[in-house]
Amino acid sequence: MPADRAPGLVLSPTARVGDGVVFGCNVVVHDDVVLEDGVRVQDGVVLGKQPALRPGSSAEGMAVGALVVEAGAVICAQAVVFAGARIGAGAIVGDQSYVRERAGVGAGSLVGRGTCVDNDVAIGERVRLQSGVYLTAFSVVEDDVFVGPCAVTTNDPAAGRPTGPLVGATLRRGCRIGAGAVLLPGVEIGEEAFVAAGAVVTTSVAPRAVVMGVPARTVREVPEGELLAGTERASGG
Repeated sequence: MPADRAPGLVLSPTARVGDGVVFGCNVVVHDDVVLEDGVRVQDGVVLGKQPALRPGSSAEGMAVGALVVEAGAVICAQAVVFAGARIGAGAIVGDQSYVRERAGVGAGSLVGRGTCVDNDVAIGERVRLQSGVYLTAFSVVEDDVFVGPCAVTTNDPAAGRPTGPLVGATLRRGCRIGAGAVLLPGVEIGEEAFVAAGAVVTTSVAPRAVVMGVPARTVREVPEGELLAGTERASGG
């Protein structure tokens, strides 16, 4: 339904819009989307898009639900956020980013420009995903994680052959992933660990370990001065 709140705005009559919500030009808001108070939606954004799945997709038949964008979040120009996603309070979804169904982005987190957050991804609070990151389906990203530009996670050990379930990556609290790193299916990056730029991670990484290379190998431990304040070390310290 065309609306007069902004040029070119198409707003479903079933959408719920809170106080102080600001729309840019040519925004599309689909059915049942919830925009809480103070949300900002920039030009060309699509909110509440339904997924188009191929026959036999692992997500076929799964419930989608409504998109909820919590108070004060910002959805930047030309981003697409699917039905069933949840964007936390004060989070920023960058220009041309893509957040799929049943994905959650925690409060205060940043999804960088052109980043793809696939279906069923759980992202904690204060996470920083830089430009061009790909978070594959069924991944978990805990609080205070940093993921550098163009890092890639994967979830299919058989590369498209129907041999088993998809298993995403798990990034524990405060870990850091360097630019262009590749994480293979099912790997876990431990709390406060550091994956160097360009590394290919084939096995799980211990807490506080620094890994680099192809395949990635442990080279040292993250120094005390780089640890998050108040983080409980895996060693119990």
